[in-house]
Amino acid sequence: MVTRFAPSPSGALHLGNARTALFNYLLARKHTGRFVLRIEDTDALRTQEDMVAALCTDLAWLGLTWDEGPDRPGGYGPYRQSQRSALYQQYFERLESERLAYPCFCSSLELDLARRAQLAAGRPPRYAGTCRELSGSERAARVAQGRKWSLRFRVPSGQAIEFEDLVHGAQSFLSDDIGDFIIRRDDGSAAFFFSNALDDALMRVTHVLRGEDHLSNTPRQRLLLAALGLPAPQYGHVSLLVGDDGAPLSKRHGATGVRDLREAGYASAALCNQLFRLGHSTPLNQMLTLPQMASAFDLAHLQRAPAHFDLAQLRHWQSAWVHGLSGEQARAWLDPILPPQLTVSQSDAFIAAVLPNVVLAEDARLWQQIIFGEALAFEEPALRTAREAGPEFFAAAANAVSERPDLAALRSATGRKGAAFFMPLRAALTGRLHGPELAPLLAAMSSERVRARLLRFATV
Repeated sequence: MVTRFAPSPSGALHLGNARTALFNYLLARKHTGRFVLRIEDTDALRTQEDMVAALCTDLAWLGLTWDEGPDRPGGYGPYRQSQRSALYQQYFERLESERLAYPCFCSSLELDLARRAQLAAGRPPRYAGTCRELSGSERAARVAQGRKWSLRFRVPSGQAIEFEDLVHGAQSFLSDDIGDFIIRRDDGSAAFFFSNALDDALMRVTHVLRGEDHLSNTPRQRLLLAALGLPAPQYGHVSLLVGDDGAPLSKRHGATGVRDLREAGYASAALCNQLFRLGHSTPLNQMLTLPQMASAFDLAHLQRAPAHFDLAQLRHWQSAWVHGLSGEQARAWLDPILPPQLTVSQSDAFIAAVLPNVVLAEDARLWQQIIFGEALAFEEPALRTAREAGPEFFAAAANAVSERPDLAALRSATGRKGAAFFMPLRAALTGRLHGPELAPLLAAMSSERVRARLLRFATV
């Protein structure tokens, strides 16, 4: 089995394409096959060179390692379409010589007028065949006039194009409903219908999962490959990703790019676990590794209904990832926000305190500033609670602070327990009435800082 991911480097990798890449990767790994990365950059006007590197960075961060690609040569390269022009030209010439393709001199304006006329007449827009039967002399005359021309595939009439879609099941299209389509643009570059299908065949791709918006492209591509005597892969068209309002996912739904989410602090494992469950059902509710996802991936579980992306669900998987971290992994994750002078026991105590309460590493920054910072900002309810506890309470607590501050000793010294003990103590030490468990927070603080914060309320 050979699958592929073939992005166009015209923008950042968004979640819909990331899910497509994940599904193709999992399908290949499930069957011990090959996963190919192909960069579809024939459209020079839309290609952004820096996006090629960005796409590769995003895929690598997700863990979707490819077996063949621009940086990993295989037997069917090159893997950038901009480097395959000579190969495409051979097949263009073959189609022309066999009268399976022909030059089209229609301008954009002419095509637009014809399209409008068809729509006004209640007919679906398709190429009218204006240039289909031009004689050799008529074509030569147009070339002599300096008119630009594209190359169109001659769609055969009276055929039924039937295939089994891996998601949507049996499909049937009539060739008479498909107009002759462009396979080479007037600038000489290969059009999507042509290069995408041809490369799949020449790279021996056997299975392609892609967005359902490509379903209508499949009959054209199958006709083209059949004309060339090349095998077509099995296509599966997965549901589109939508926001919680049912509209196609876009920037107004928040961060929808892989890079955006990575820079926001989400783990790749969390994102992969959510994408795995968007449009693909599974009875497994626990956090899964990529190999576990590959084992559980099932084409029969791909759903036809739109898949809803929900940031709250991503935060759920991020939280599950955080709670699954080992002590060493948690230290590495939170190390960028910890003060460098902390002792091992202080950092371990702090991590133990905040880990159950944070989703992103940045969430812990507030508590790092509260516990280890010099200045302490008080929320009004906390300030009021501390003052109401009285100076005697804090004087007794401050006098009981030892080299290693201990809650039991403070409780004994103040003679209070329950909320009457914990709430004013938390308020004085953190400036808040709620947060991580107090015992490990206290263990993370130096005795000098604990004593100083308690003494602040020990005088009237």
